[in-house]
Amino acid sequence: MIDDHSRALAGYLVFAGAPSAFQTSLALRQAIWRKADPLWAICGIPDVLYVDHGSDFTSKHLEQVAVDLHFELVYSTIARPQGRGKIELLFGTLNTELLPELPGYLKHGKPATEPKLSLAELDRAIGNFLVNTYNARMHREIRIAPQTSWLGNGWLPRMPDSLEDLDLLLISVAKARTVHRDGIHFQGIRYMDPTLAAYVKEAVTIRYDPRDVAEIRVFHRNRFLCRAVSPEHSGQAITLKDIQTARSAHRRALRGQIRERVTPVADFLSPHIETAVSSAVKPSNVQLKKSKLHTYREDLE
Repeated sequence: MIDDHSRALAGYLVFAGAPSAFQTSLALRQAIWRKADPLWAICGIPDVLYVDHGSDFTSKHLEQVAVDLHFELVYSTIARPQGRGKIELLFGTLNTELLPELPGYLKHGKPATEPKLSLAELDRAIGNFLVNTYNARMHREIRIAPQTSWLGNGWLPRMPDSLEDLDLLLISVAKARTVHRDGIHFQGIRYMDPTLAAYVKEAVTIRYDPRDVAEIRVFHRNRFLCRAVSPEHSGQAITLKDIQTARSAHRRALRGQIRERVTPVADFLSPHIETAVSSAVKPSNVQLKKSKLHTYREDLE
């Protein structure tokens, strides 16, 4: 994500897999909040977020974030890449200046050098180039370094009250749930807190961070109630993907056990079923009686 005026990089995210609203939220989180690196001063809530029509940008989650953080969400014109020229220029800079120098760069569909970088190492390489090279050197179009242009004569960007508030809006996902006697159930996990005892059978909204679902935040009628934790995972950091992977593996194991038990039973019953079917299809000498009910006049002849 870049600042339109200064062309300064505000935030980015390196990940493997298809883009999603959650990945977009992580990049936006980095763009908005203050950086630990003093050389990377760009931060603040934008007045306008200009995006394309990818599924990660057209999500209800991002629309709600825009409402909560009070910025306008503007979509580029379909089939008009010229409207995204500034960010495309940054991608071109990465593709021509940085990536060819890294191990494993593809040239004509084949690695020019042996791949050696992990995802974390690639992230560090890209971050170092963007902050220390791209943001710090003179931009050929604005004729000044993006970092210097963003700082200007000194100004205060619009910031959220706290990183926790920002995470609550950007990172956490909201789900409706009902409080039971033994707590709140979500993704096969039970969450408990003494505060929930007074809200049994009440509808609540939970918010969770997919990167750590050992704890959830509980809201009742838009009012914060408590942080509920899973006693089975207390003190652990467990992701939503870990839970879903474990559940899928458990289902596969159960299906395998069922197949193992069904096969011997089917083999045992097969001869008996064939005998029963053979008896059922034997020809019968019983003649059907002619019906005495006359339906048509011709039946009387």
